[in-house]
Amino acid sequence: MTAATILRHLRGMPASDGAGVKLTRVIGTPQLPDLDPFLMLDEFGTDRAEDYLAGFPDHPHRGFETVTYMLDGRMRHKDNHGNEGLLVPGSVQWMTAGRGLVHSEMPEQEAGRMRGFQLWVNLPARDKMTAPKYQEFAPERIPVVQAGEGVSIKVIAGVVDGVAGPISQPATDPVYLDITLAAGGRWRHDLPEGHNAFAYAFEGALHIGEGEAARPLAAQELAVLGGGRRLELAAGDAGARLIVVAGRPLREPVARHGPFVMNTREELMQAFVDFQQGRF
Repeated sequence: MTAATILRHLRGMPASDGAGVKLTRVIGTPQLPDLDPFLMLDEFGTDRAEDYLAGFPDHPHRGFETVTYMLDGRMRHKDNHGNEGLLVPGSVQWMTAGRGLVHSEMPEQEAGRMRGFQLWVNLPARDKMTAPKYQEFAPERIPVVQAGEGVSIKVIAGVVDGVAGPISQPATDPVYLDITLAAGGRWRHDLPEGHNAFAYAFEGALHIGEGEAARPLAAQELAVLGGGRRLELAAGDAGARLIVVAGRPLREPVARHGPFVMNTREELMQAFVDFQQGRF
């Protein structure tokens, strides 16, 4: 089996969303508008309360899924269907917006560190108008695999050494792993055939690839992966922590504006009409 290689590196761009929350947009920029089925990846991380306190007040979604993974801090979410929950450090929420909802995510803290990721995942045309739903898991529900000396894997979605993550989405068959490598730690893993995949290092540095073809990945860099299924990771002297995410591409047309992601311009215009007329 051929080893995956880094097809391209990129760094995110400063951005703000919600009521002015400061973040780094990594996917969804002019450099990388999307990576089918992934539409956007935001990293948020700050010790400054003024960067996040305004939160993400009520906003609509239709036609895709949002995945929020909290590393530090506490975030309360509510929607107009009566759903409510609290995301704490280590928890994951996979929200299927489907035909539409109005949602808010507000910090449940006034000081301290807020850190995590939000990923947008497209839905196939057949599922865009499905009923909204949540898959939400507390930290203790996310399995951790000790995959070797100095290698720890949190399995959010996908399978590692026979251990399956709790998230299920047949349309894109996602893999979402939070990988911690001690100094000099190495790990090998086979990604699903045909998936698009990326790695994003958020602590330390590592190399991805086999032998002389291995290429470096620094902190706050994203690597678009390709060329083979076998993922080979090797941490540097300070160790590394990264997420590896993969999904089956949908290969469908995308009509997108703000919080709505459909397949045609007509569907997109209908989403605006439905929202304005209170049909979410």
